[in-house]
Amino acid sequence: MNMSGEQLIPKDIDVVWEHLNNPETLQACIMGCESIEETGANQYAITLFAAVGPFKARFKGQLEVSDIQPPNSYRLSFTGTGGAIGMGKGTALVALKAQGDATLLEYESATQVEGKLAQIGSRLIDAAARKIASDFFEKFQNYLCNTETNTTKA
Repeated sequence: MNMSGEQLIPKDIDVVWEHLNNPETLQACIMGCESIEETGANQYAITLFAAVGPFKARFKGQLEVSDIQPPNSYRLSFTGTGGAIGMGKGTALVALKAQGDATLLEYESATQVEGKLAQIGSRLIDAAARKIASDFFEKFQNYLCNTETNTTKA
């Protein structure tokens, strides 16, 4: 499944970049995220609980950040298993562009699922992925707008 989109975030690009790279912020904004723990340089273990169609499972996986170009872009690679319901893997490219005092976040992602997840049909998986993305951006904007940051301009 491929997905792309953009979101205008009413915060400075440096603030957005800081929070996109903060595990605490991401854990607060990713629906069902139970933990994000750094396991190495730009590598994280992630655990989240998700419902996809009729299936509910706790997914455990690895996330790696690469091609880092602060504060403009990076690439995410992820793999995760949900036990008996299957596994998923994919990549995402995230790009930020300053728009005055706001930031345009653009993303492109490609994912693959296997096991029972693959059997439920692409429409249910697409709908779940779009809901997760939509919820993330709503929570992310609310988090940024309601949180004081320590970011200062040099």
